[in-house]
Amino acid sequence: MQLATESTVKTLGNYAYQAIEKHINKTLKWEKPVKKDEDPEALHQMRVGMRRLRTAISRFGIVLNLPKQASEKNVGKIARRLGNLRDLDVLKQSLETIYQPNLPPKEQKALQTAFHALAKQREDAVTKTLTTLKDESYKSLKQSLQEWLEKPAYKPLASLPIQQVLPDLLLPELSQFLLHPGFLVGTKIVDSGVKIYSELPTKEIEKILTNKGEAIHDLRKQAKRLRYQMELFTELYSESYAAYIADIKNIQDILGNIQDSVVMGEWLMDVFKSDINTKLPQFTSLLTANRYRWWQEWQPLQERYLQAENRHNFHLTILHPVVN
Repeated sequence: MQLATESTVKTLGNYAYQAIEKHINKTLKWEKPVKKDEDPEALHQMRVGMRRLRTAISRFGIVLNLPKQASEKNVGKIARRLGNLRDLDVLKQSLETIYQPNLPPKEQKALQTAFHALAKQREDAVTKTLTTLKDESYKSLKQSLQEWLEKPAYKPLASLPIQQVLPDLLLPELSQFLLHPGFLVGTKIVDSGVKIYSELPTKEIEKILTNKGEAIHDLRKQAKRLRYQMELFTELYSESYAAYIADIKNIQDILGNIQDSVVMGEWLMDVFKSDINTKLPQFTSLLTANRYRWWQEWQPLQERYLQAENRHNFHLTILHPVVN
């Protein structure tokens, strides 16, 4: 099935095409700078492009006839390889800007061991990234999508007006977000309601993150998927829709900070082959203090999205696109 990319009535197919076009172009725009490895921001932007492309392919699969080379699985595999290098860049930046300047000289010196290990791991990751960008799977992905953009093919649902089907497209993603078990971490059920444990001591928060950290991390990923999808349709909604996107981004950022700090602690234990509290006591205190602060920032958002009224209003917002 063929569908014009421009029409008087915007269809689901039009928006699907625009999403694929936008994200593959962003990915390709940053390919050369990534190969030069001169600016970590280039890798970040390319990785974001790949992730958004993966979301678009996944969520618009019901309307697009895409080539096999452009499968969600293939895009995800490439994005993960780019992600390994990006994770090391984030780790390095955090160590250099957030922690190292606030450490005593003895710990700053000890941290050089970590920077040496990081440099070696990054060198290996750069090699793997460059190999990935030369692989046939990446080349075929690029070529197949560029050819598809020149001659797109659709499924029957693509012809439906976007405003008619938009809530049906977005609400399943919203439901997965609102029903995610990560929202219940650090809470208890009382009389069929949810009570948040507020003013928890640092040790309790650390215990929660140790035992339930994976659920928090997965909630962050679900927030990211919902945000990526919602951002495709901001022009079709009111300001309240944009406010929800801002909230979701905030959730994503805060939970991301918590996860990054957990990964940093685990990585340093592996580097030093011991508990870093002995080797880097001040660093460990800073790590714990930052996690505590981020947890305090997270709890008001957690409470807001556990409230029935806010959840109901979120659904209502998505149910009513702006009529042009």
